[in-house]
Amino acid sequence: MKKNTAILLIHCPDTPGIIAEISNFITVNKGNIVYLDQYVDHDNNAFFMRVEWDITSFLIPKERIGEYFNTLYAQKYAMEFRLYFAEQKPRMCIFVSKMSHCLYDMLARWSAGEWNVDIPLIISNHEDLRPIAEKFGIAYHVFPVTPENKAAQEAAELELMRKNGVTFIVLARYMQVISDDFIKAYPDRIINIHHSFLPAFVGAKPYHQAFDRGVKIIGATSHYVTSELDAGPIIEQDVARITHKDSVESIIGKGKDLEKIVLSRAVVKHIDRKVMVFKNKTIVFE
Repeated sequence: MKKNTAILLIHCPDTPGIIAEISNFITVNKGNIVYLDQYVDHDNNAFFMRVEWDITSFLIPKERIGEYFNTLYAQKYAMEFRLYFAEQKPRMCIFVSKMSHCLYDMLARWSAGEWNVDIPLIISNHEDLRPIAEKFGIAYHVFPVTPENKAAQEAAELELMRKNGVTFIVLARYMQVISDDFIKAYPDRIINIHHSFLPAFVGAKPYHQAFDRGVKIIGATSHYVTSELDAGPIIEQDVARITHKDSVESIIGKGKDLEKIVLSRAVVKHIDRKVMVFKNKTIVFE
């Protein structure tokens, strides 16, 4: 069944009574709360909250909920808030290069109906993964990138995504560093997967470095992209055990499995509107 709910993500200075105020706003207007989670960062005196409620019988018209909330509460409590509606699907663009494991995993979950998201297009700097996109019936666009044409190609990519109503981007092992101007077009809306914990083994062949060091765990990290390379707010991480019996090939295999799982978990949290960014960290609601 499709949910007819509204979702509020809220951040403001911590003040007594906020939860009661917002709950009252919803209930007196005949909304039914179906989810409520909150967190207080005492070090920064910051309050965070995610609340979702059924708006089937809500007295305030959907198109005016944000206006009412801003006037009654956001201004009073110096709140930053985002309002979403469950019926409005996010629209995701996937960027890929030549590695297919993350792409296959995401498209399998999407085609199985696990994700409440639309995928209007896939963008790549290579032709290699076009057959996968065609198999799932998704438009595939190739923009070869060189130092000379990078700015022009990124501008064309941004225009294509604008025309397709893309709301966020997933870099599924896309092997290009994107520019600051590109990142500014989608702040906190570009999700990347990194092949290890951050910070970790830097440079080429990270799994070979891990093998040479005899590590006992490997990790994967999914984070939002910022202008500082691989230093954006972390959404999800996980690990796998390694022993002396593992070869480079088996470590790579375990690493790819981790990358798929960690990236998918991060994407789901974003799709479900359960992530907030604060001071280069994330608050991830359960």
